[in-house]
Amino acid sequence: MMPNNQMNHPNKQKTWLKVVLILIILVALSVVVYFLPPVHDWLSWRLANLRAQIGYFFNPPEELIFSPEQQAEMEAIVNRTLTAIAPPTEMPPQVAPTVTDDFQPSPTATLTLTPTITPTPIPGSVILSGVRHEYQKMNNCGPATLAMALSYWDWGGDQQDTRLWLRPHPEDRNVMPYEMVNAVFNHTDLAALVRWGGDEEILKQFIAAGFPVIIERDMGDVRPNEDWTGHFGVITGYDDSRGRFILQDSYVMANYPLAYEDLNRYWRAFNYVYLVIYPPERETEVRTILGPQSDEVYNHQQAVEKAEDEISMLEGRDLFFAWFNYGTSLVNLGDYVAAAQAYDFAYNEIYPTIPSEARPWRMIWYQTGPYFAYYHTGRYQDVINLADLTLSVTGVREIEETWVWRGRAKLALGDQAGAIEDFYTALNYHPGWDVAIIELQNLGITP
Repeated sequence: MMPNNQMNHPNKQKTWLKVVLILIILVALSVVVYFLPPVHDWLSWRLANLRAQIGYFFNPPEELIFSPEQQAEMEAIVNRTLTAIAPPTEMPPQVAPTVTDDFQPSPTATLTLTPTITPTPIPGSVILSGVRHEYQKMNNCGPATLAMALSYWDWGGDQQDTRLWLRPHPEDRNVMPYEMVNAVFNHTDLAALVRWGGDEEILKQFIAAGFPVIIERDMGDVRPNEDWTGHFGVITGYDDSRGRFILQDSYVMANYPLAYEDLNRYWRAFNYVYLVIYPPERETEVRTILGPQSDEVYNHQQAVEKAEDEISMLEGRDLFFAWFNYGTSLVNLGDYVAAAQAYDFAYNEIYPTIPSEARPWRMIWYQTGPYFAYYHTGRYQDVINLADLTLSVTGVREIEETWVWRGRAKLALGDQAGAIEDFYTALNYHPGWDVAIIELQNLGITP
């Protein structure tokens, strides 16, 4: 007679095979269910957030600080650059700008400033109707905000359409204002422009004239105890008697009231940027409201002056934002040497003094001015260091601008293979992105 243990052995094998088969089927079904749009929309951001939180627990991002290493090389870099681009010897020699350790705001104007036009008197309260509110999908505040702003002008799409324009990779972490402007021109019959250094008055002027305004701010008003994050919104009204603006906010609610002083405080982190969409036939009206700010150079110079004024008044994190804004506006004017010094001061002197829990460690997700400044002053290693820290600190890889700038710096230092890899990574996280495509084409590569 066969022993019981031998008789049971085939049955055990069959049982284990059934269990394994069931597990395989369950895993396959789970994958299929996960990628169903309603389930994926609900669950993906929660999983991404959990993954990020685990990473932040073991590697607290607020404790990591970028410290530019090449300030001492600035003067030599400038001299080498000017020598490389020097005109023929019969031309008068160029003198390199003086760079000092005790740099203070002193931009050189490139356009004579004209008196600001006195704004046309406007009502004390205006509320615009016609914006179709949308709650955003994960990381989709940019596309959702653009869709809301376009809806005012009878555009019929939604954030699913604008997401394909702005962030074709579903995990892309940010949309830049210029990308919104380009999308408006490329995909609609409307026009758009972006300006910096805005204030309450310019917002009210546009609202009173019937133009909603997109702004970018940090989320301290709705997430005061959470990690610093940027956010877009559409301003559709104001009320002087209550001292507040009305925003269509894709994260919070429709008709979200935000006090004037709160908007200014949170808007500062993004250099008071604002974006206006309008029918092309109303461009003269838009330019009239802007007055001298219609000229981009003048606008950037005014933003420089605004940052200078705030540097003399602010402290702590707000002072960091003021110095950062100062650098960004200098970048916009093409003064990369002074901009690099401004960022150096912001990172070395101000950022370390901010309490760790309040540090805006996602800053380079949203604003890439330091990359411009350091790259165009030959400080390629600082570009790479900042890019590496940004990818490490934020815990995400889907930041295409950072990959492109790191690739450019690697290429400048002779690492062509590393540069190509970074350009392809940028293109992976933003399919069809012309910036990455051009970098590869410049190397003789057809993506």
